[in-house]
Amino acid sequence: MIPWLGSSLLFPPVSQALAEPDGLLAAGGDLSAARLLAAYRGGIFPWYSPGDPILWWSPATRMVLEVNALRTPRSFAKVLRNRRYRVCFNQAFEAVVRACAAPRDGHRGTWIVEDMVQAYLRLHQAGHAHSVETWQDGQLVGGLYAVCVGQMVYGESMFSRVADASKIALAHLARQMQAHGLSLIDCQMHTDHLARLGAAPMPREDFMVALSHRVNLPTPSGLWHYCFDNEPSRP
Repeated sequence: MIPWLGSSLLFPPVSQALAEPDGLLAAGGDLSAARLLAAYRGGIFPWYSPGDPILWWSPATRMVLEVNALRTPRSFAKVLRNRRYRVCFNQAFEAVVRACAAPRDGHRGTWIVEDMVQAYLRLHQAGHAHSVETWQDGQLVGGLYAVCVGQMVYGESMFSRVADASKIALAHLARQMQAHGLSLIDCQMHTDHLARLGAAPMPREDFMVALSHRVNLPTPSGLWHYCFDNEPSRP
């Protein structure tokens, strides 16, 4: 059995999360900005299917990306240097979230239900959720969105409409984080795609230690102000 959340923003200790399904900690509550921030500060995130109650998770092993470990093989480094694109932050947050919510090839549904979309829009308006967008010829072709609490960044989802577009966005996010002294992106769950990019598993206990001091540090003022233009000027 797992606890059902009421009006209190308190979560059970993550050590009480179930082993099967891995990391299930609690159910219920809401997706208010205050509750989401309390969850992220405690190493917890929401994830549920349409029609189900809100479920809250803290898996025993966390997938994380040290930004200096992001893999940029020679072929991708050439893409970063030579392809025509722009990367900007927070120019089209809702469009990025909705693109991430669109069903992927071979999948009929999405975990980013409309209530989730609205919840992250509220977090964006509160200054805690951000988009990283890749643009080509004025069109949004890829990107990601993330939550930032203090100096901890939580990657939520990414999408691509052309090859490498989300990887370009991630590479520029890593570059900007390094420039401002931030080092860790929480990727939550293991995927082969994340592993190929350089993300690695971290035990929950170690993740909580890494999280605990980062969420209480001030967010650098210029972190989410960024635009890189690799497109030649139009006549």
